[in-house]
Amino acid sequence: MVEQLKPRYSVNWINRIDEIPQQEWDALAMPLNTPFLEWEWLNNMETSGSTKAQTGWLPQHLTVWRDRQLVAAAPLYIKGHSYGEFVFDHQWADLAQRLGVQYYPKLLGMTPFTPAEGYRFLIAPGEDEDELTELMVAAIDHFCDLNRISGCNFLYVDPQWRPVMERHGFTSWLHHSYIWQNKGFKTFDDYLGVFNANQRRNIKRERKAVTEAGLQLHTVTGEAVSKSLLSQMYHFYSDHCDKFGWWGSKYLTKRFFEQLYPKYRHRVLFVAAYNEAQNPHHPIGMSFCITKGDRLFGRYWGSSQEIDCLHFDACYYTPIEWAIAHGIQTFDPGAGGRHKKRRGFPATANHSLHRFYHPRLSQILRSYISQVNEMEQQEIDAVNQDIPFSRREPQLNADLETR
Repeated sequence: MVEQLKPRYSVNWINRIDEIPQQEWDALAMPLNTPFLEWEWLNNMETSGSTKAQTGWLPQHLTVWRDRQLVAAAPLYIKGHSYGEFVFDHQWADLAQRLGVQYYPKLLGMTPFTPAEGYRFLIAPGEDEDELTELMVAAIDHFCDLNRISGCNFLYVDPQWRPVMERHGFTSWLHHSYIWQNKGFKTFDDYLGVFNANQRRNIKRERKAVTEAGLQLHTVTGEAVSKSLLSQMYHFYSDHCDKFGWWGSKYLTKRFFEQLYPKYRHRVLFVAAYNEAQNPHHPIGMSFCITKGDRLFGRYWGSSQEIDCLHFDACYYTPIEWAIAHGIQTFDPGAGGRHKKRRGFPATANHSLHRFYHPRLSQILRSYISQVNEMEQQEIDAVNQDIPFSRREPQLNADLETR
């Protein structure tokens, strides 16, 4: 009887994703629901100067090979701060300081500046996921020990991946995003039907205010996305950050937006607002979304004029209308929630995963995380109790039950 030898893997750390051929990386990333782990998006972050050591996002990607074949990868970053993550771990950093533990640098797994669920290790179909995960976790532990890194954190993780990593000793921390779900809607009026009468009138009033301001909103995607629109989107994004004092959050460069044109505009959706009577060629405001499969992700928005309710229509209502027409099942409009919950975006749980290497810090995390998560769940429940839905459940998807 011939003994079946296990595959011999090799681990390699790289600090530029373009060291990996795009075809090989995307063979692992394309089957996933998230678009934000694809080679083109991550490489653009690096080559545009958006993620680099000077911005506190030093790429340090883990790759696993069998001979010369890429079989697994993890996009990772060494962080010297916690900005751009949208999971606010400052309390852990403060605790570490009181304990005399150096919290930074830390190792982070997420798509930079992108609070959208879906992060996970990329593993080739047909490979032994448990074996490769064990190998990658061991490589991460060794790397952090060798470089005196305080901890490893994975943010906005794929919910199916979370229990895998919990089995490997990572601790889950509960958070929430605001996610619209398609309840079998066929029209925008179906979406309005989930609200109470007062909120239906409010949404109609907000959309009417945009029309009465002389604006028309157009959705632009795929081949219709032009270089000039991408350049204009950068200026809207930049001005919006400056206008509201978010200069510290202006993470993306102009080059990042321009480089979306050749190979990534098929994922881009713009909602562009025009005053066609005054200037039919230049929008006065735009929202920027990314789409993949049956998912839509809102990213950024900006406008050159303050128009009542334009933000709500460009960032929520028109994307929802487009989503319904194109079979989108979930729409994540981005960070924040003050405006979103009243417009049909319930608080929806997501998780991050953490491993601290200092024994005392790790002990405190494990001792108190259940209490922290319980408080977060109470907040989710309280938010959703306050959403102005009607008391009746819409009967829109009965046909789906028979499929």
